[in-house]
Amino acid sequence: MHEQHTDEEPKQEMDAASAEEQEETAGETAPEVDIPDAGEADGRIAELTKLADENQQRYLRVQADFDNFRRRTAKEREELAQYASMKLVGQLLPVVDNFGRAIEAAKAGGDVESFSKGVEMIFRQLEGVLEAEGLKPMDAVGQPFNPDFHQAIMQVESEEYEDGIVVEEAQKGFMLKDKVLRPAMVKVSG
Repeated sequence: MHEQHTDEEPKQEMDAASAEEQEETAGETAPEVDIPDAGEADGRIAELTKLADENQQRYLRVQADFDNFRRRTAKEREELAQYASMKLVGQLLPVVDNFGRAIEAAKAGGDVESFSKGVEMIFRQLEGVLEAEGLKPMDAVGQPFNPDFHQAIMQVESEEYEDGIVVEEAQKGFMLKDKVLRPAMVKVSG
């Protein structure tokens, strides 16, 4: 007899083969994947969101504090520039008062000698106020010419001084603390 194959036989053979494969792989274990459960993940997300919000609020407060500081210092700087001379002007007011008294005394026809002494006293008072603020006159005559401290207006012949020495001051120079406020206008030997 001949064996007849039906369409079902190959199908049965395939089913048997896949059953064998399943039995072989069933003994192997699949790698474990750690999947956090949904509640745990939501809690962590909420915690991180809260932390991000706190940091955002902290950043905004620091930014506002810095803006306030910048505005306050700008205002203080403006006021300082506006009223920087207030102390000096306050110290000069008694000198102005004394000059006013001297002018009134001159109009009243007072003694010329006492008027002259009064003006000298006022001048010394003015010098005292300016010295207290750091103003010092320069001593230029007899010093070597220095363009940082002197402004030469003329070169003259001199038998008393050698070349390059200040012979005469046309206008006094002044230092304010360590800086030249006004250079002395001088005549230099040449």
